[in-house]
Amino acid sequence: MAPRRWLGLLLSWLLLSLAGAYFPEERWMPESPPRAPRVLVALLARNAAHSLPAALGCLERLRHPKDRTALWVATDHNVDNTTAVLREWLTNVKSMYHSVEWRPMELPRSYPDEEGPKHWSNFRYEHVMKLRQAALQAARDMWADYILFVDSDNLLTNPDTLSLLIAENKTVVAPMLDSRAAYSNFWCGMTSQGYYKRTPAYIPVRKRDRKGCFAVPMVHSTFLINLQKEASQNLVFYPPHPDYTWAFDDIIVFAFACRQAEVQMYVCNKEVYGFLPVPLRSHSTLRDEVESFMHVQLEVMGEDSIGLEKSVVFEDDLRFEIFFKRRIMNLMYDLEEEGLDWDLIYIGRKRMQVEHSEKAVPHVRNLVEADYSYWTLGYIISLQGAKKLLDAQPLSKMLPVDEFLPVMFDKHPVSDYMEHFENRNLLAFSVEPLLVYPTHYTGDDGYISDTETSVVWDNENIKTDWDRAKSQKMKEQQELSSEARNTDVLQSPLDSAARDEL
Repeated sequence: MAPRRWLGLLLSWLLLSLAGAYFPEERWMPESPPRAPRVLVALLARNAAHSLPAALGCLERLRHPKDRTALWVATDHNVDNTTAVLREWLTNVKSMYHSVEWRPMELPRSYPDEEGPKHWSNFRYEHVMKLRQAALQAARDMWADYILFVDSDNLLTNPDTLSLLIAENKTVVAPMLDSRAAYSNFWCGMTSQGYYKRTPAYIPVRKRDRKGCFAVPMVHSTFLINLQKEASQNLVFYPPHPDYTWAFDDIIVFAFACRQAEVQMYVCNKEVYGFLPVPLRSHSTLRDEVESFMHVQLEVMGEDSIGLEKSVVFEDDLRFEIFFKRRIMNLMYDLEEEGLDWDLIYIGRKRMQVEHSEKAVPHVRNLVEADYSYWTLGYIISLQGAKKLLDAQPLSKMLPVDEFLPVMFDKHPVSDYMEHFENRNLLAFSVEPLLVYPTHYTGDDGYISDTETSVVWDNENIKTDWDRAKSQKMKEQQELSSEARNTDVLQSPLDSAARDEL
């Protein structure tokens, strides 16, 4: 019996081995990952032509499959070019996204009860609530898993914002957006009448002294709703809940709806997700809004450090010399070949020291060591040089940039200025001849200045151009004497060619 038993075991083992060899894919082929969730992005825009290029660019850069993303875009009551900007963008990107719903309304251009384009009237609140409700219903009708509401002046600079919010697995969650003030897109406290309430919990969250996802009574502007959650079916933007008695305000109405549906709002500050502008007063103009959004863009630039080893900076009122691109590329090649250590190179300036010539740089064509100079028409700056300027903390001393730069390379004639900056070790040079010049000088037709012709803010009769008549600092470069000309600089063949062309 024992040999038969062993024979049976051996046959069973052989059969199992053959079966395993016959179906190798069942043992080794892994399961594919689940598809990305379906997301509808809802964008409402009014008089936002100035902010849309930046905001739409951020939406395009979100790292979520575009074939799993639908766009729902509405605009109305515009006096600017918002409709055209959105239409052009949607035309260019519609083939990339799963679907696009476009709801423009050309007329009227204003609400009957509004005092200006920044005034939130009752008609405007109601219209916005209806649009949000329509977007929410569209997401439900297409069986979307999530809907992301984004204001047209909110910049989601973190391309992982959407995936990070989805990972939080909350019904309503917002990314904390930064601004140049304490303002953000959430409240930490709310009064019994639904108004904002200042609490000690707000600032630690806003400054990220406390990091995480926090339960809050209000999120707005940009937020994500998880439509897979059962409770999300009870959320509405319009009409307001029958028991609603608070202020007629779209964000407060929705916060109340969340409360009635027993849905907790959350705000997350684990990452820097993006930026938003500080809200303006109702009597503000569109020009005020454009200027306010410029601060948002500056915040983004300050936060979005990309570590470029060298950069070229231009003012917007200059003209380029002939062969500009080739000449600047030749300069960068010579600098690399010579191994010159440099921080800043003027490519357009006004020499203020005109008594003697500047020292030519050996073995590098068209380059001198910069002496006291004015104007920052154009310059090349290295990462090392930028760090030196920032380390000097110029904003805490408020010296004009034309004076600050010569101080930093220790060539300023006023010692009182230099006393405030200890490390004056900026390695500054200038091209010779210059590669850019101003389009206009003081006194020319079409000359514009926001400083020379300005007035005191509360008295337009008092001008601030205190030194224009005396110093002539904005006048064209005066004729240099033979002793002051930089004649020993190594010349490039392009210089004579440029003169021939001119």
